[in-house]
Amino acid sequence: MANANIELLKKLRNETSASIADCRAALEETDNDYAKAQEWLKKRGLEKAEKKSDRETQQGLVEAYIHNGGKVGALIVLQCETDFVARTEEFKGLAREIGMQVAAMNPESVEALLKQEYIRDASLTIESLIKSVIGKLGENITLREFKRFEI
Repeated sequence: MANANIELLKKLRNETSASIADCRAALEETDNDYAKAQEWLKKRGLEKAEKKSDRETQQGLVEAYIHNGGKVGALIVLQCETDFVARTEEFKGLAREIGMQVAAMNPESVEALLKQEYIRDASLTIESLIKSVIGKLGENITLREFKRFEI
């Protein structure tokens, strides 16, 4: 197992927001192969998300997304375990992305939304997007409800 290349470690940390320990482990496990390290981190994040899935989510925020022109909007209720995480930019960004998804794709239910391809990256579903943020923030995150409005 090779020591983690410091430049790759910095780059991986900046791009993924994963912990330094996880970035180091990913690079060491993959012999400093950057692409493989990214995949390693993705898999690790999904594993972390699965372990946290039974935790209660009592905190969170209501996010409003209004699409350009003001003709379409969405309100979503995204929940997490603590108010500390609810105030992070990562959590707020996830809420905004989900609001944009609702406005653009008009899903019928939360379950349908979770299975949709993410509009910014077709290789992800909304559910996998949420799980990736769970892996980064270390808390369970649930989408409780949403409402789409259109004129």
